[in-house]
Amino acid sequence: MAETAGRASGGGTRGERPQDKRSQSDSTSKGGATGRGAARSAGRPRRVEPDAIVAVARRIVEEEGVDAVTMRRVAREIGVTPMALYHHVRDKDQLLMLVLAGTAATLPRPELPEDPRERLIAVAVHMHATLRQVPWVVEILSLGDLTDKGALWMIEEIVDSAIRCGLTPGAAVRLYRTLWHCVFGELVFHRAMTRRSADPDRKRYFPEILTEADTDTSTGTGTGTGTGTGKLPRLTELAPQWVELTEDYEMAEQLTAVVDGLLRHTGPPAR
Repeated sequence: MAETAGRASGGGTRGERPQDKRSQSDSTSKGGATGRGAARSAGRPRRVEPDAIVAVARRIVEEEGVDAVTMRRVAREIGVTPMALYHHVRDKDQLLMLVLAGTAATLPRPELPEDPRERLIAVAVHMHATLRQVPWVVEILSLGDLTDKGALWMIEEIVDSAIRCGLTPGAAVRLYRTLWHCVFGELVFHRAMTRRSADPDRKRYFPEILTEADTDTSTGTGTGTGTGTGKLPRLTELAPQWVELTEDYEMAEQLTAVVDGLLRHTGPPAR
């Protein structure tokens, strides 16, 4: 057994010529696949370009959605360990911020009118139309505080225009938030309906769930507020036209109506 261990530890084997051992030693010293040089090479982390990290994350968001983005998934697709990724990106939120960064700068700004009311409406309509072009951005924004600094000019314009219309700073900020909720809600709904429409097995539940019994107001008050079956007379009446009526919807018109209503409701008090 001592002889076997000696051979395994480099004592050589019978039939091996001295020059064979010299050639093995030479190849090792020249940085072959074995030896300390190889160990050092294997230990070096692969260089990661920040642009590559962002590009992979953005592709995943565009193709599969925000939930599919994980630090481990991005690291695997780049070909590095998750720990190597954390040297460049703190967490998923920061990664998504990097994905958002610069998106607004790639989209042209419209020429805005001087009148503050018209300017406010134009910015709100532009905000909605722009986000319709990049639905993946809406999904990132739905996470909360994440945003693209390059898009803040729209908030600046809306708040400033509202103040120029006579609103207090607080009322101007609330007006912006109301507009954003309208825009964001429509975009989320539109995205959901687009996905459902692509499903060949999709089943529409409204207004098909309405029946003739819903027009009977005898068990209610006659105004649609009863507790019986006749609580939905108006919706039942409109059911045959519902799809047509809901498709006849212009967001620009609705945003204008919202702006005008808010300006009247929260404008400066009459003198």
